[in-house]
Amino acid sequence: MDSNKNWREDLYVIIFQSDTPAGRRFDSILLLIILASLVIVVLDSIDSIHQNYADILAYIEWGFTVVFAIEYALRLYCSPKPLRYAFSFYGLVDLLAIVPGILALYYTDAQYLLIIRIIRMLRIFRVLKLSPYLKQANYLMTALQGSKQKIVVFLLSVSTLVTVFGTLMYVIEGPEHGFTSIPKGIYWAIVTLTTVGFGDIVPKTPLGQVVSSLVMITGYSIIAVPTGIFTAELANAMRGEQLQHDCPTCKKNSHEHGAAFCSRCGNALFKKLE
Repeated sequence: MDSNKNWREDLYVIIFQSDTPAGRRFDSILLLIILASLVIVVLDSIDSIHQNYADILAYIEWGFTVVFAIEYALRLYCSPKPLRYAFSFYGLVDLLAIVPGILALYYTDAQYLLIIRIIRMLRIFRVLKLSPYLKQANYLMTALQGSKQKIVVFLLSVSTLVTVFGTLMYVIEGPEHGFTSIPKGIYWAIVTLTTVGFGDIVPKTPLGQVVSSLVMITGYSIIAVPTGIFTAELANAMRGEQLQHDCPTCKKNSHEHGAAFCSRCGNALFKKLE
């Protein structure tokens, strides 16, 4: 019984822990297998390759499906809480990496669902331990949280503008020029305001062209607003990080700006220059 428990614990360390040599090796091999399976899916989508090597690619894909099925079973076996893993994000992704391969036996079009495996490449962050990049990601998340209210207000303002412009164009141009409804006019206003310009609906009357010109100018005027809001919050987030300093004694890593002594142990935060 103890040997079985030790085996499960060792297996758990290898499969779930990426901060050990065995865990990093396992994740590296798994990542290579995922990449190889994606290459097979991409190659199989090319018609000339599919016609000449369909059977070989199918056998290879079945091999990948078996490997992923074994990996999924091992994760369930060694996980302390199998149900919690099964319904977690990565657990569901691991399951989705297996199901399309089985469905492909009965439904040919299901093979295209195999591209879901690309989500599994998120494990690369566990393999490479990209702490500097994750730290920058924290800056971005802090900036997004700080600018959330401002961006919501901005989006509400833009929604009001496109509704007004779309309604105006519906009244001015009418169904005979493609503006068959107010939602269609709002769609045109969004496409024009964002400077995308599909060209599937265009104003024909002089007044409609004047309104269209105003929408274009407005689009260039407001397109930089969310960028400015986010950039300001990002600068504040990075500046706030720079104001933090570790205590040399107890290693507390956050203090009020301008603090000279640690609020936990009372020791000086900075050494005096002699």
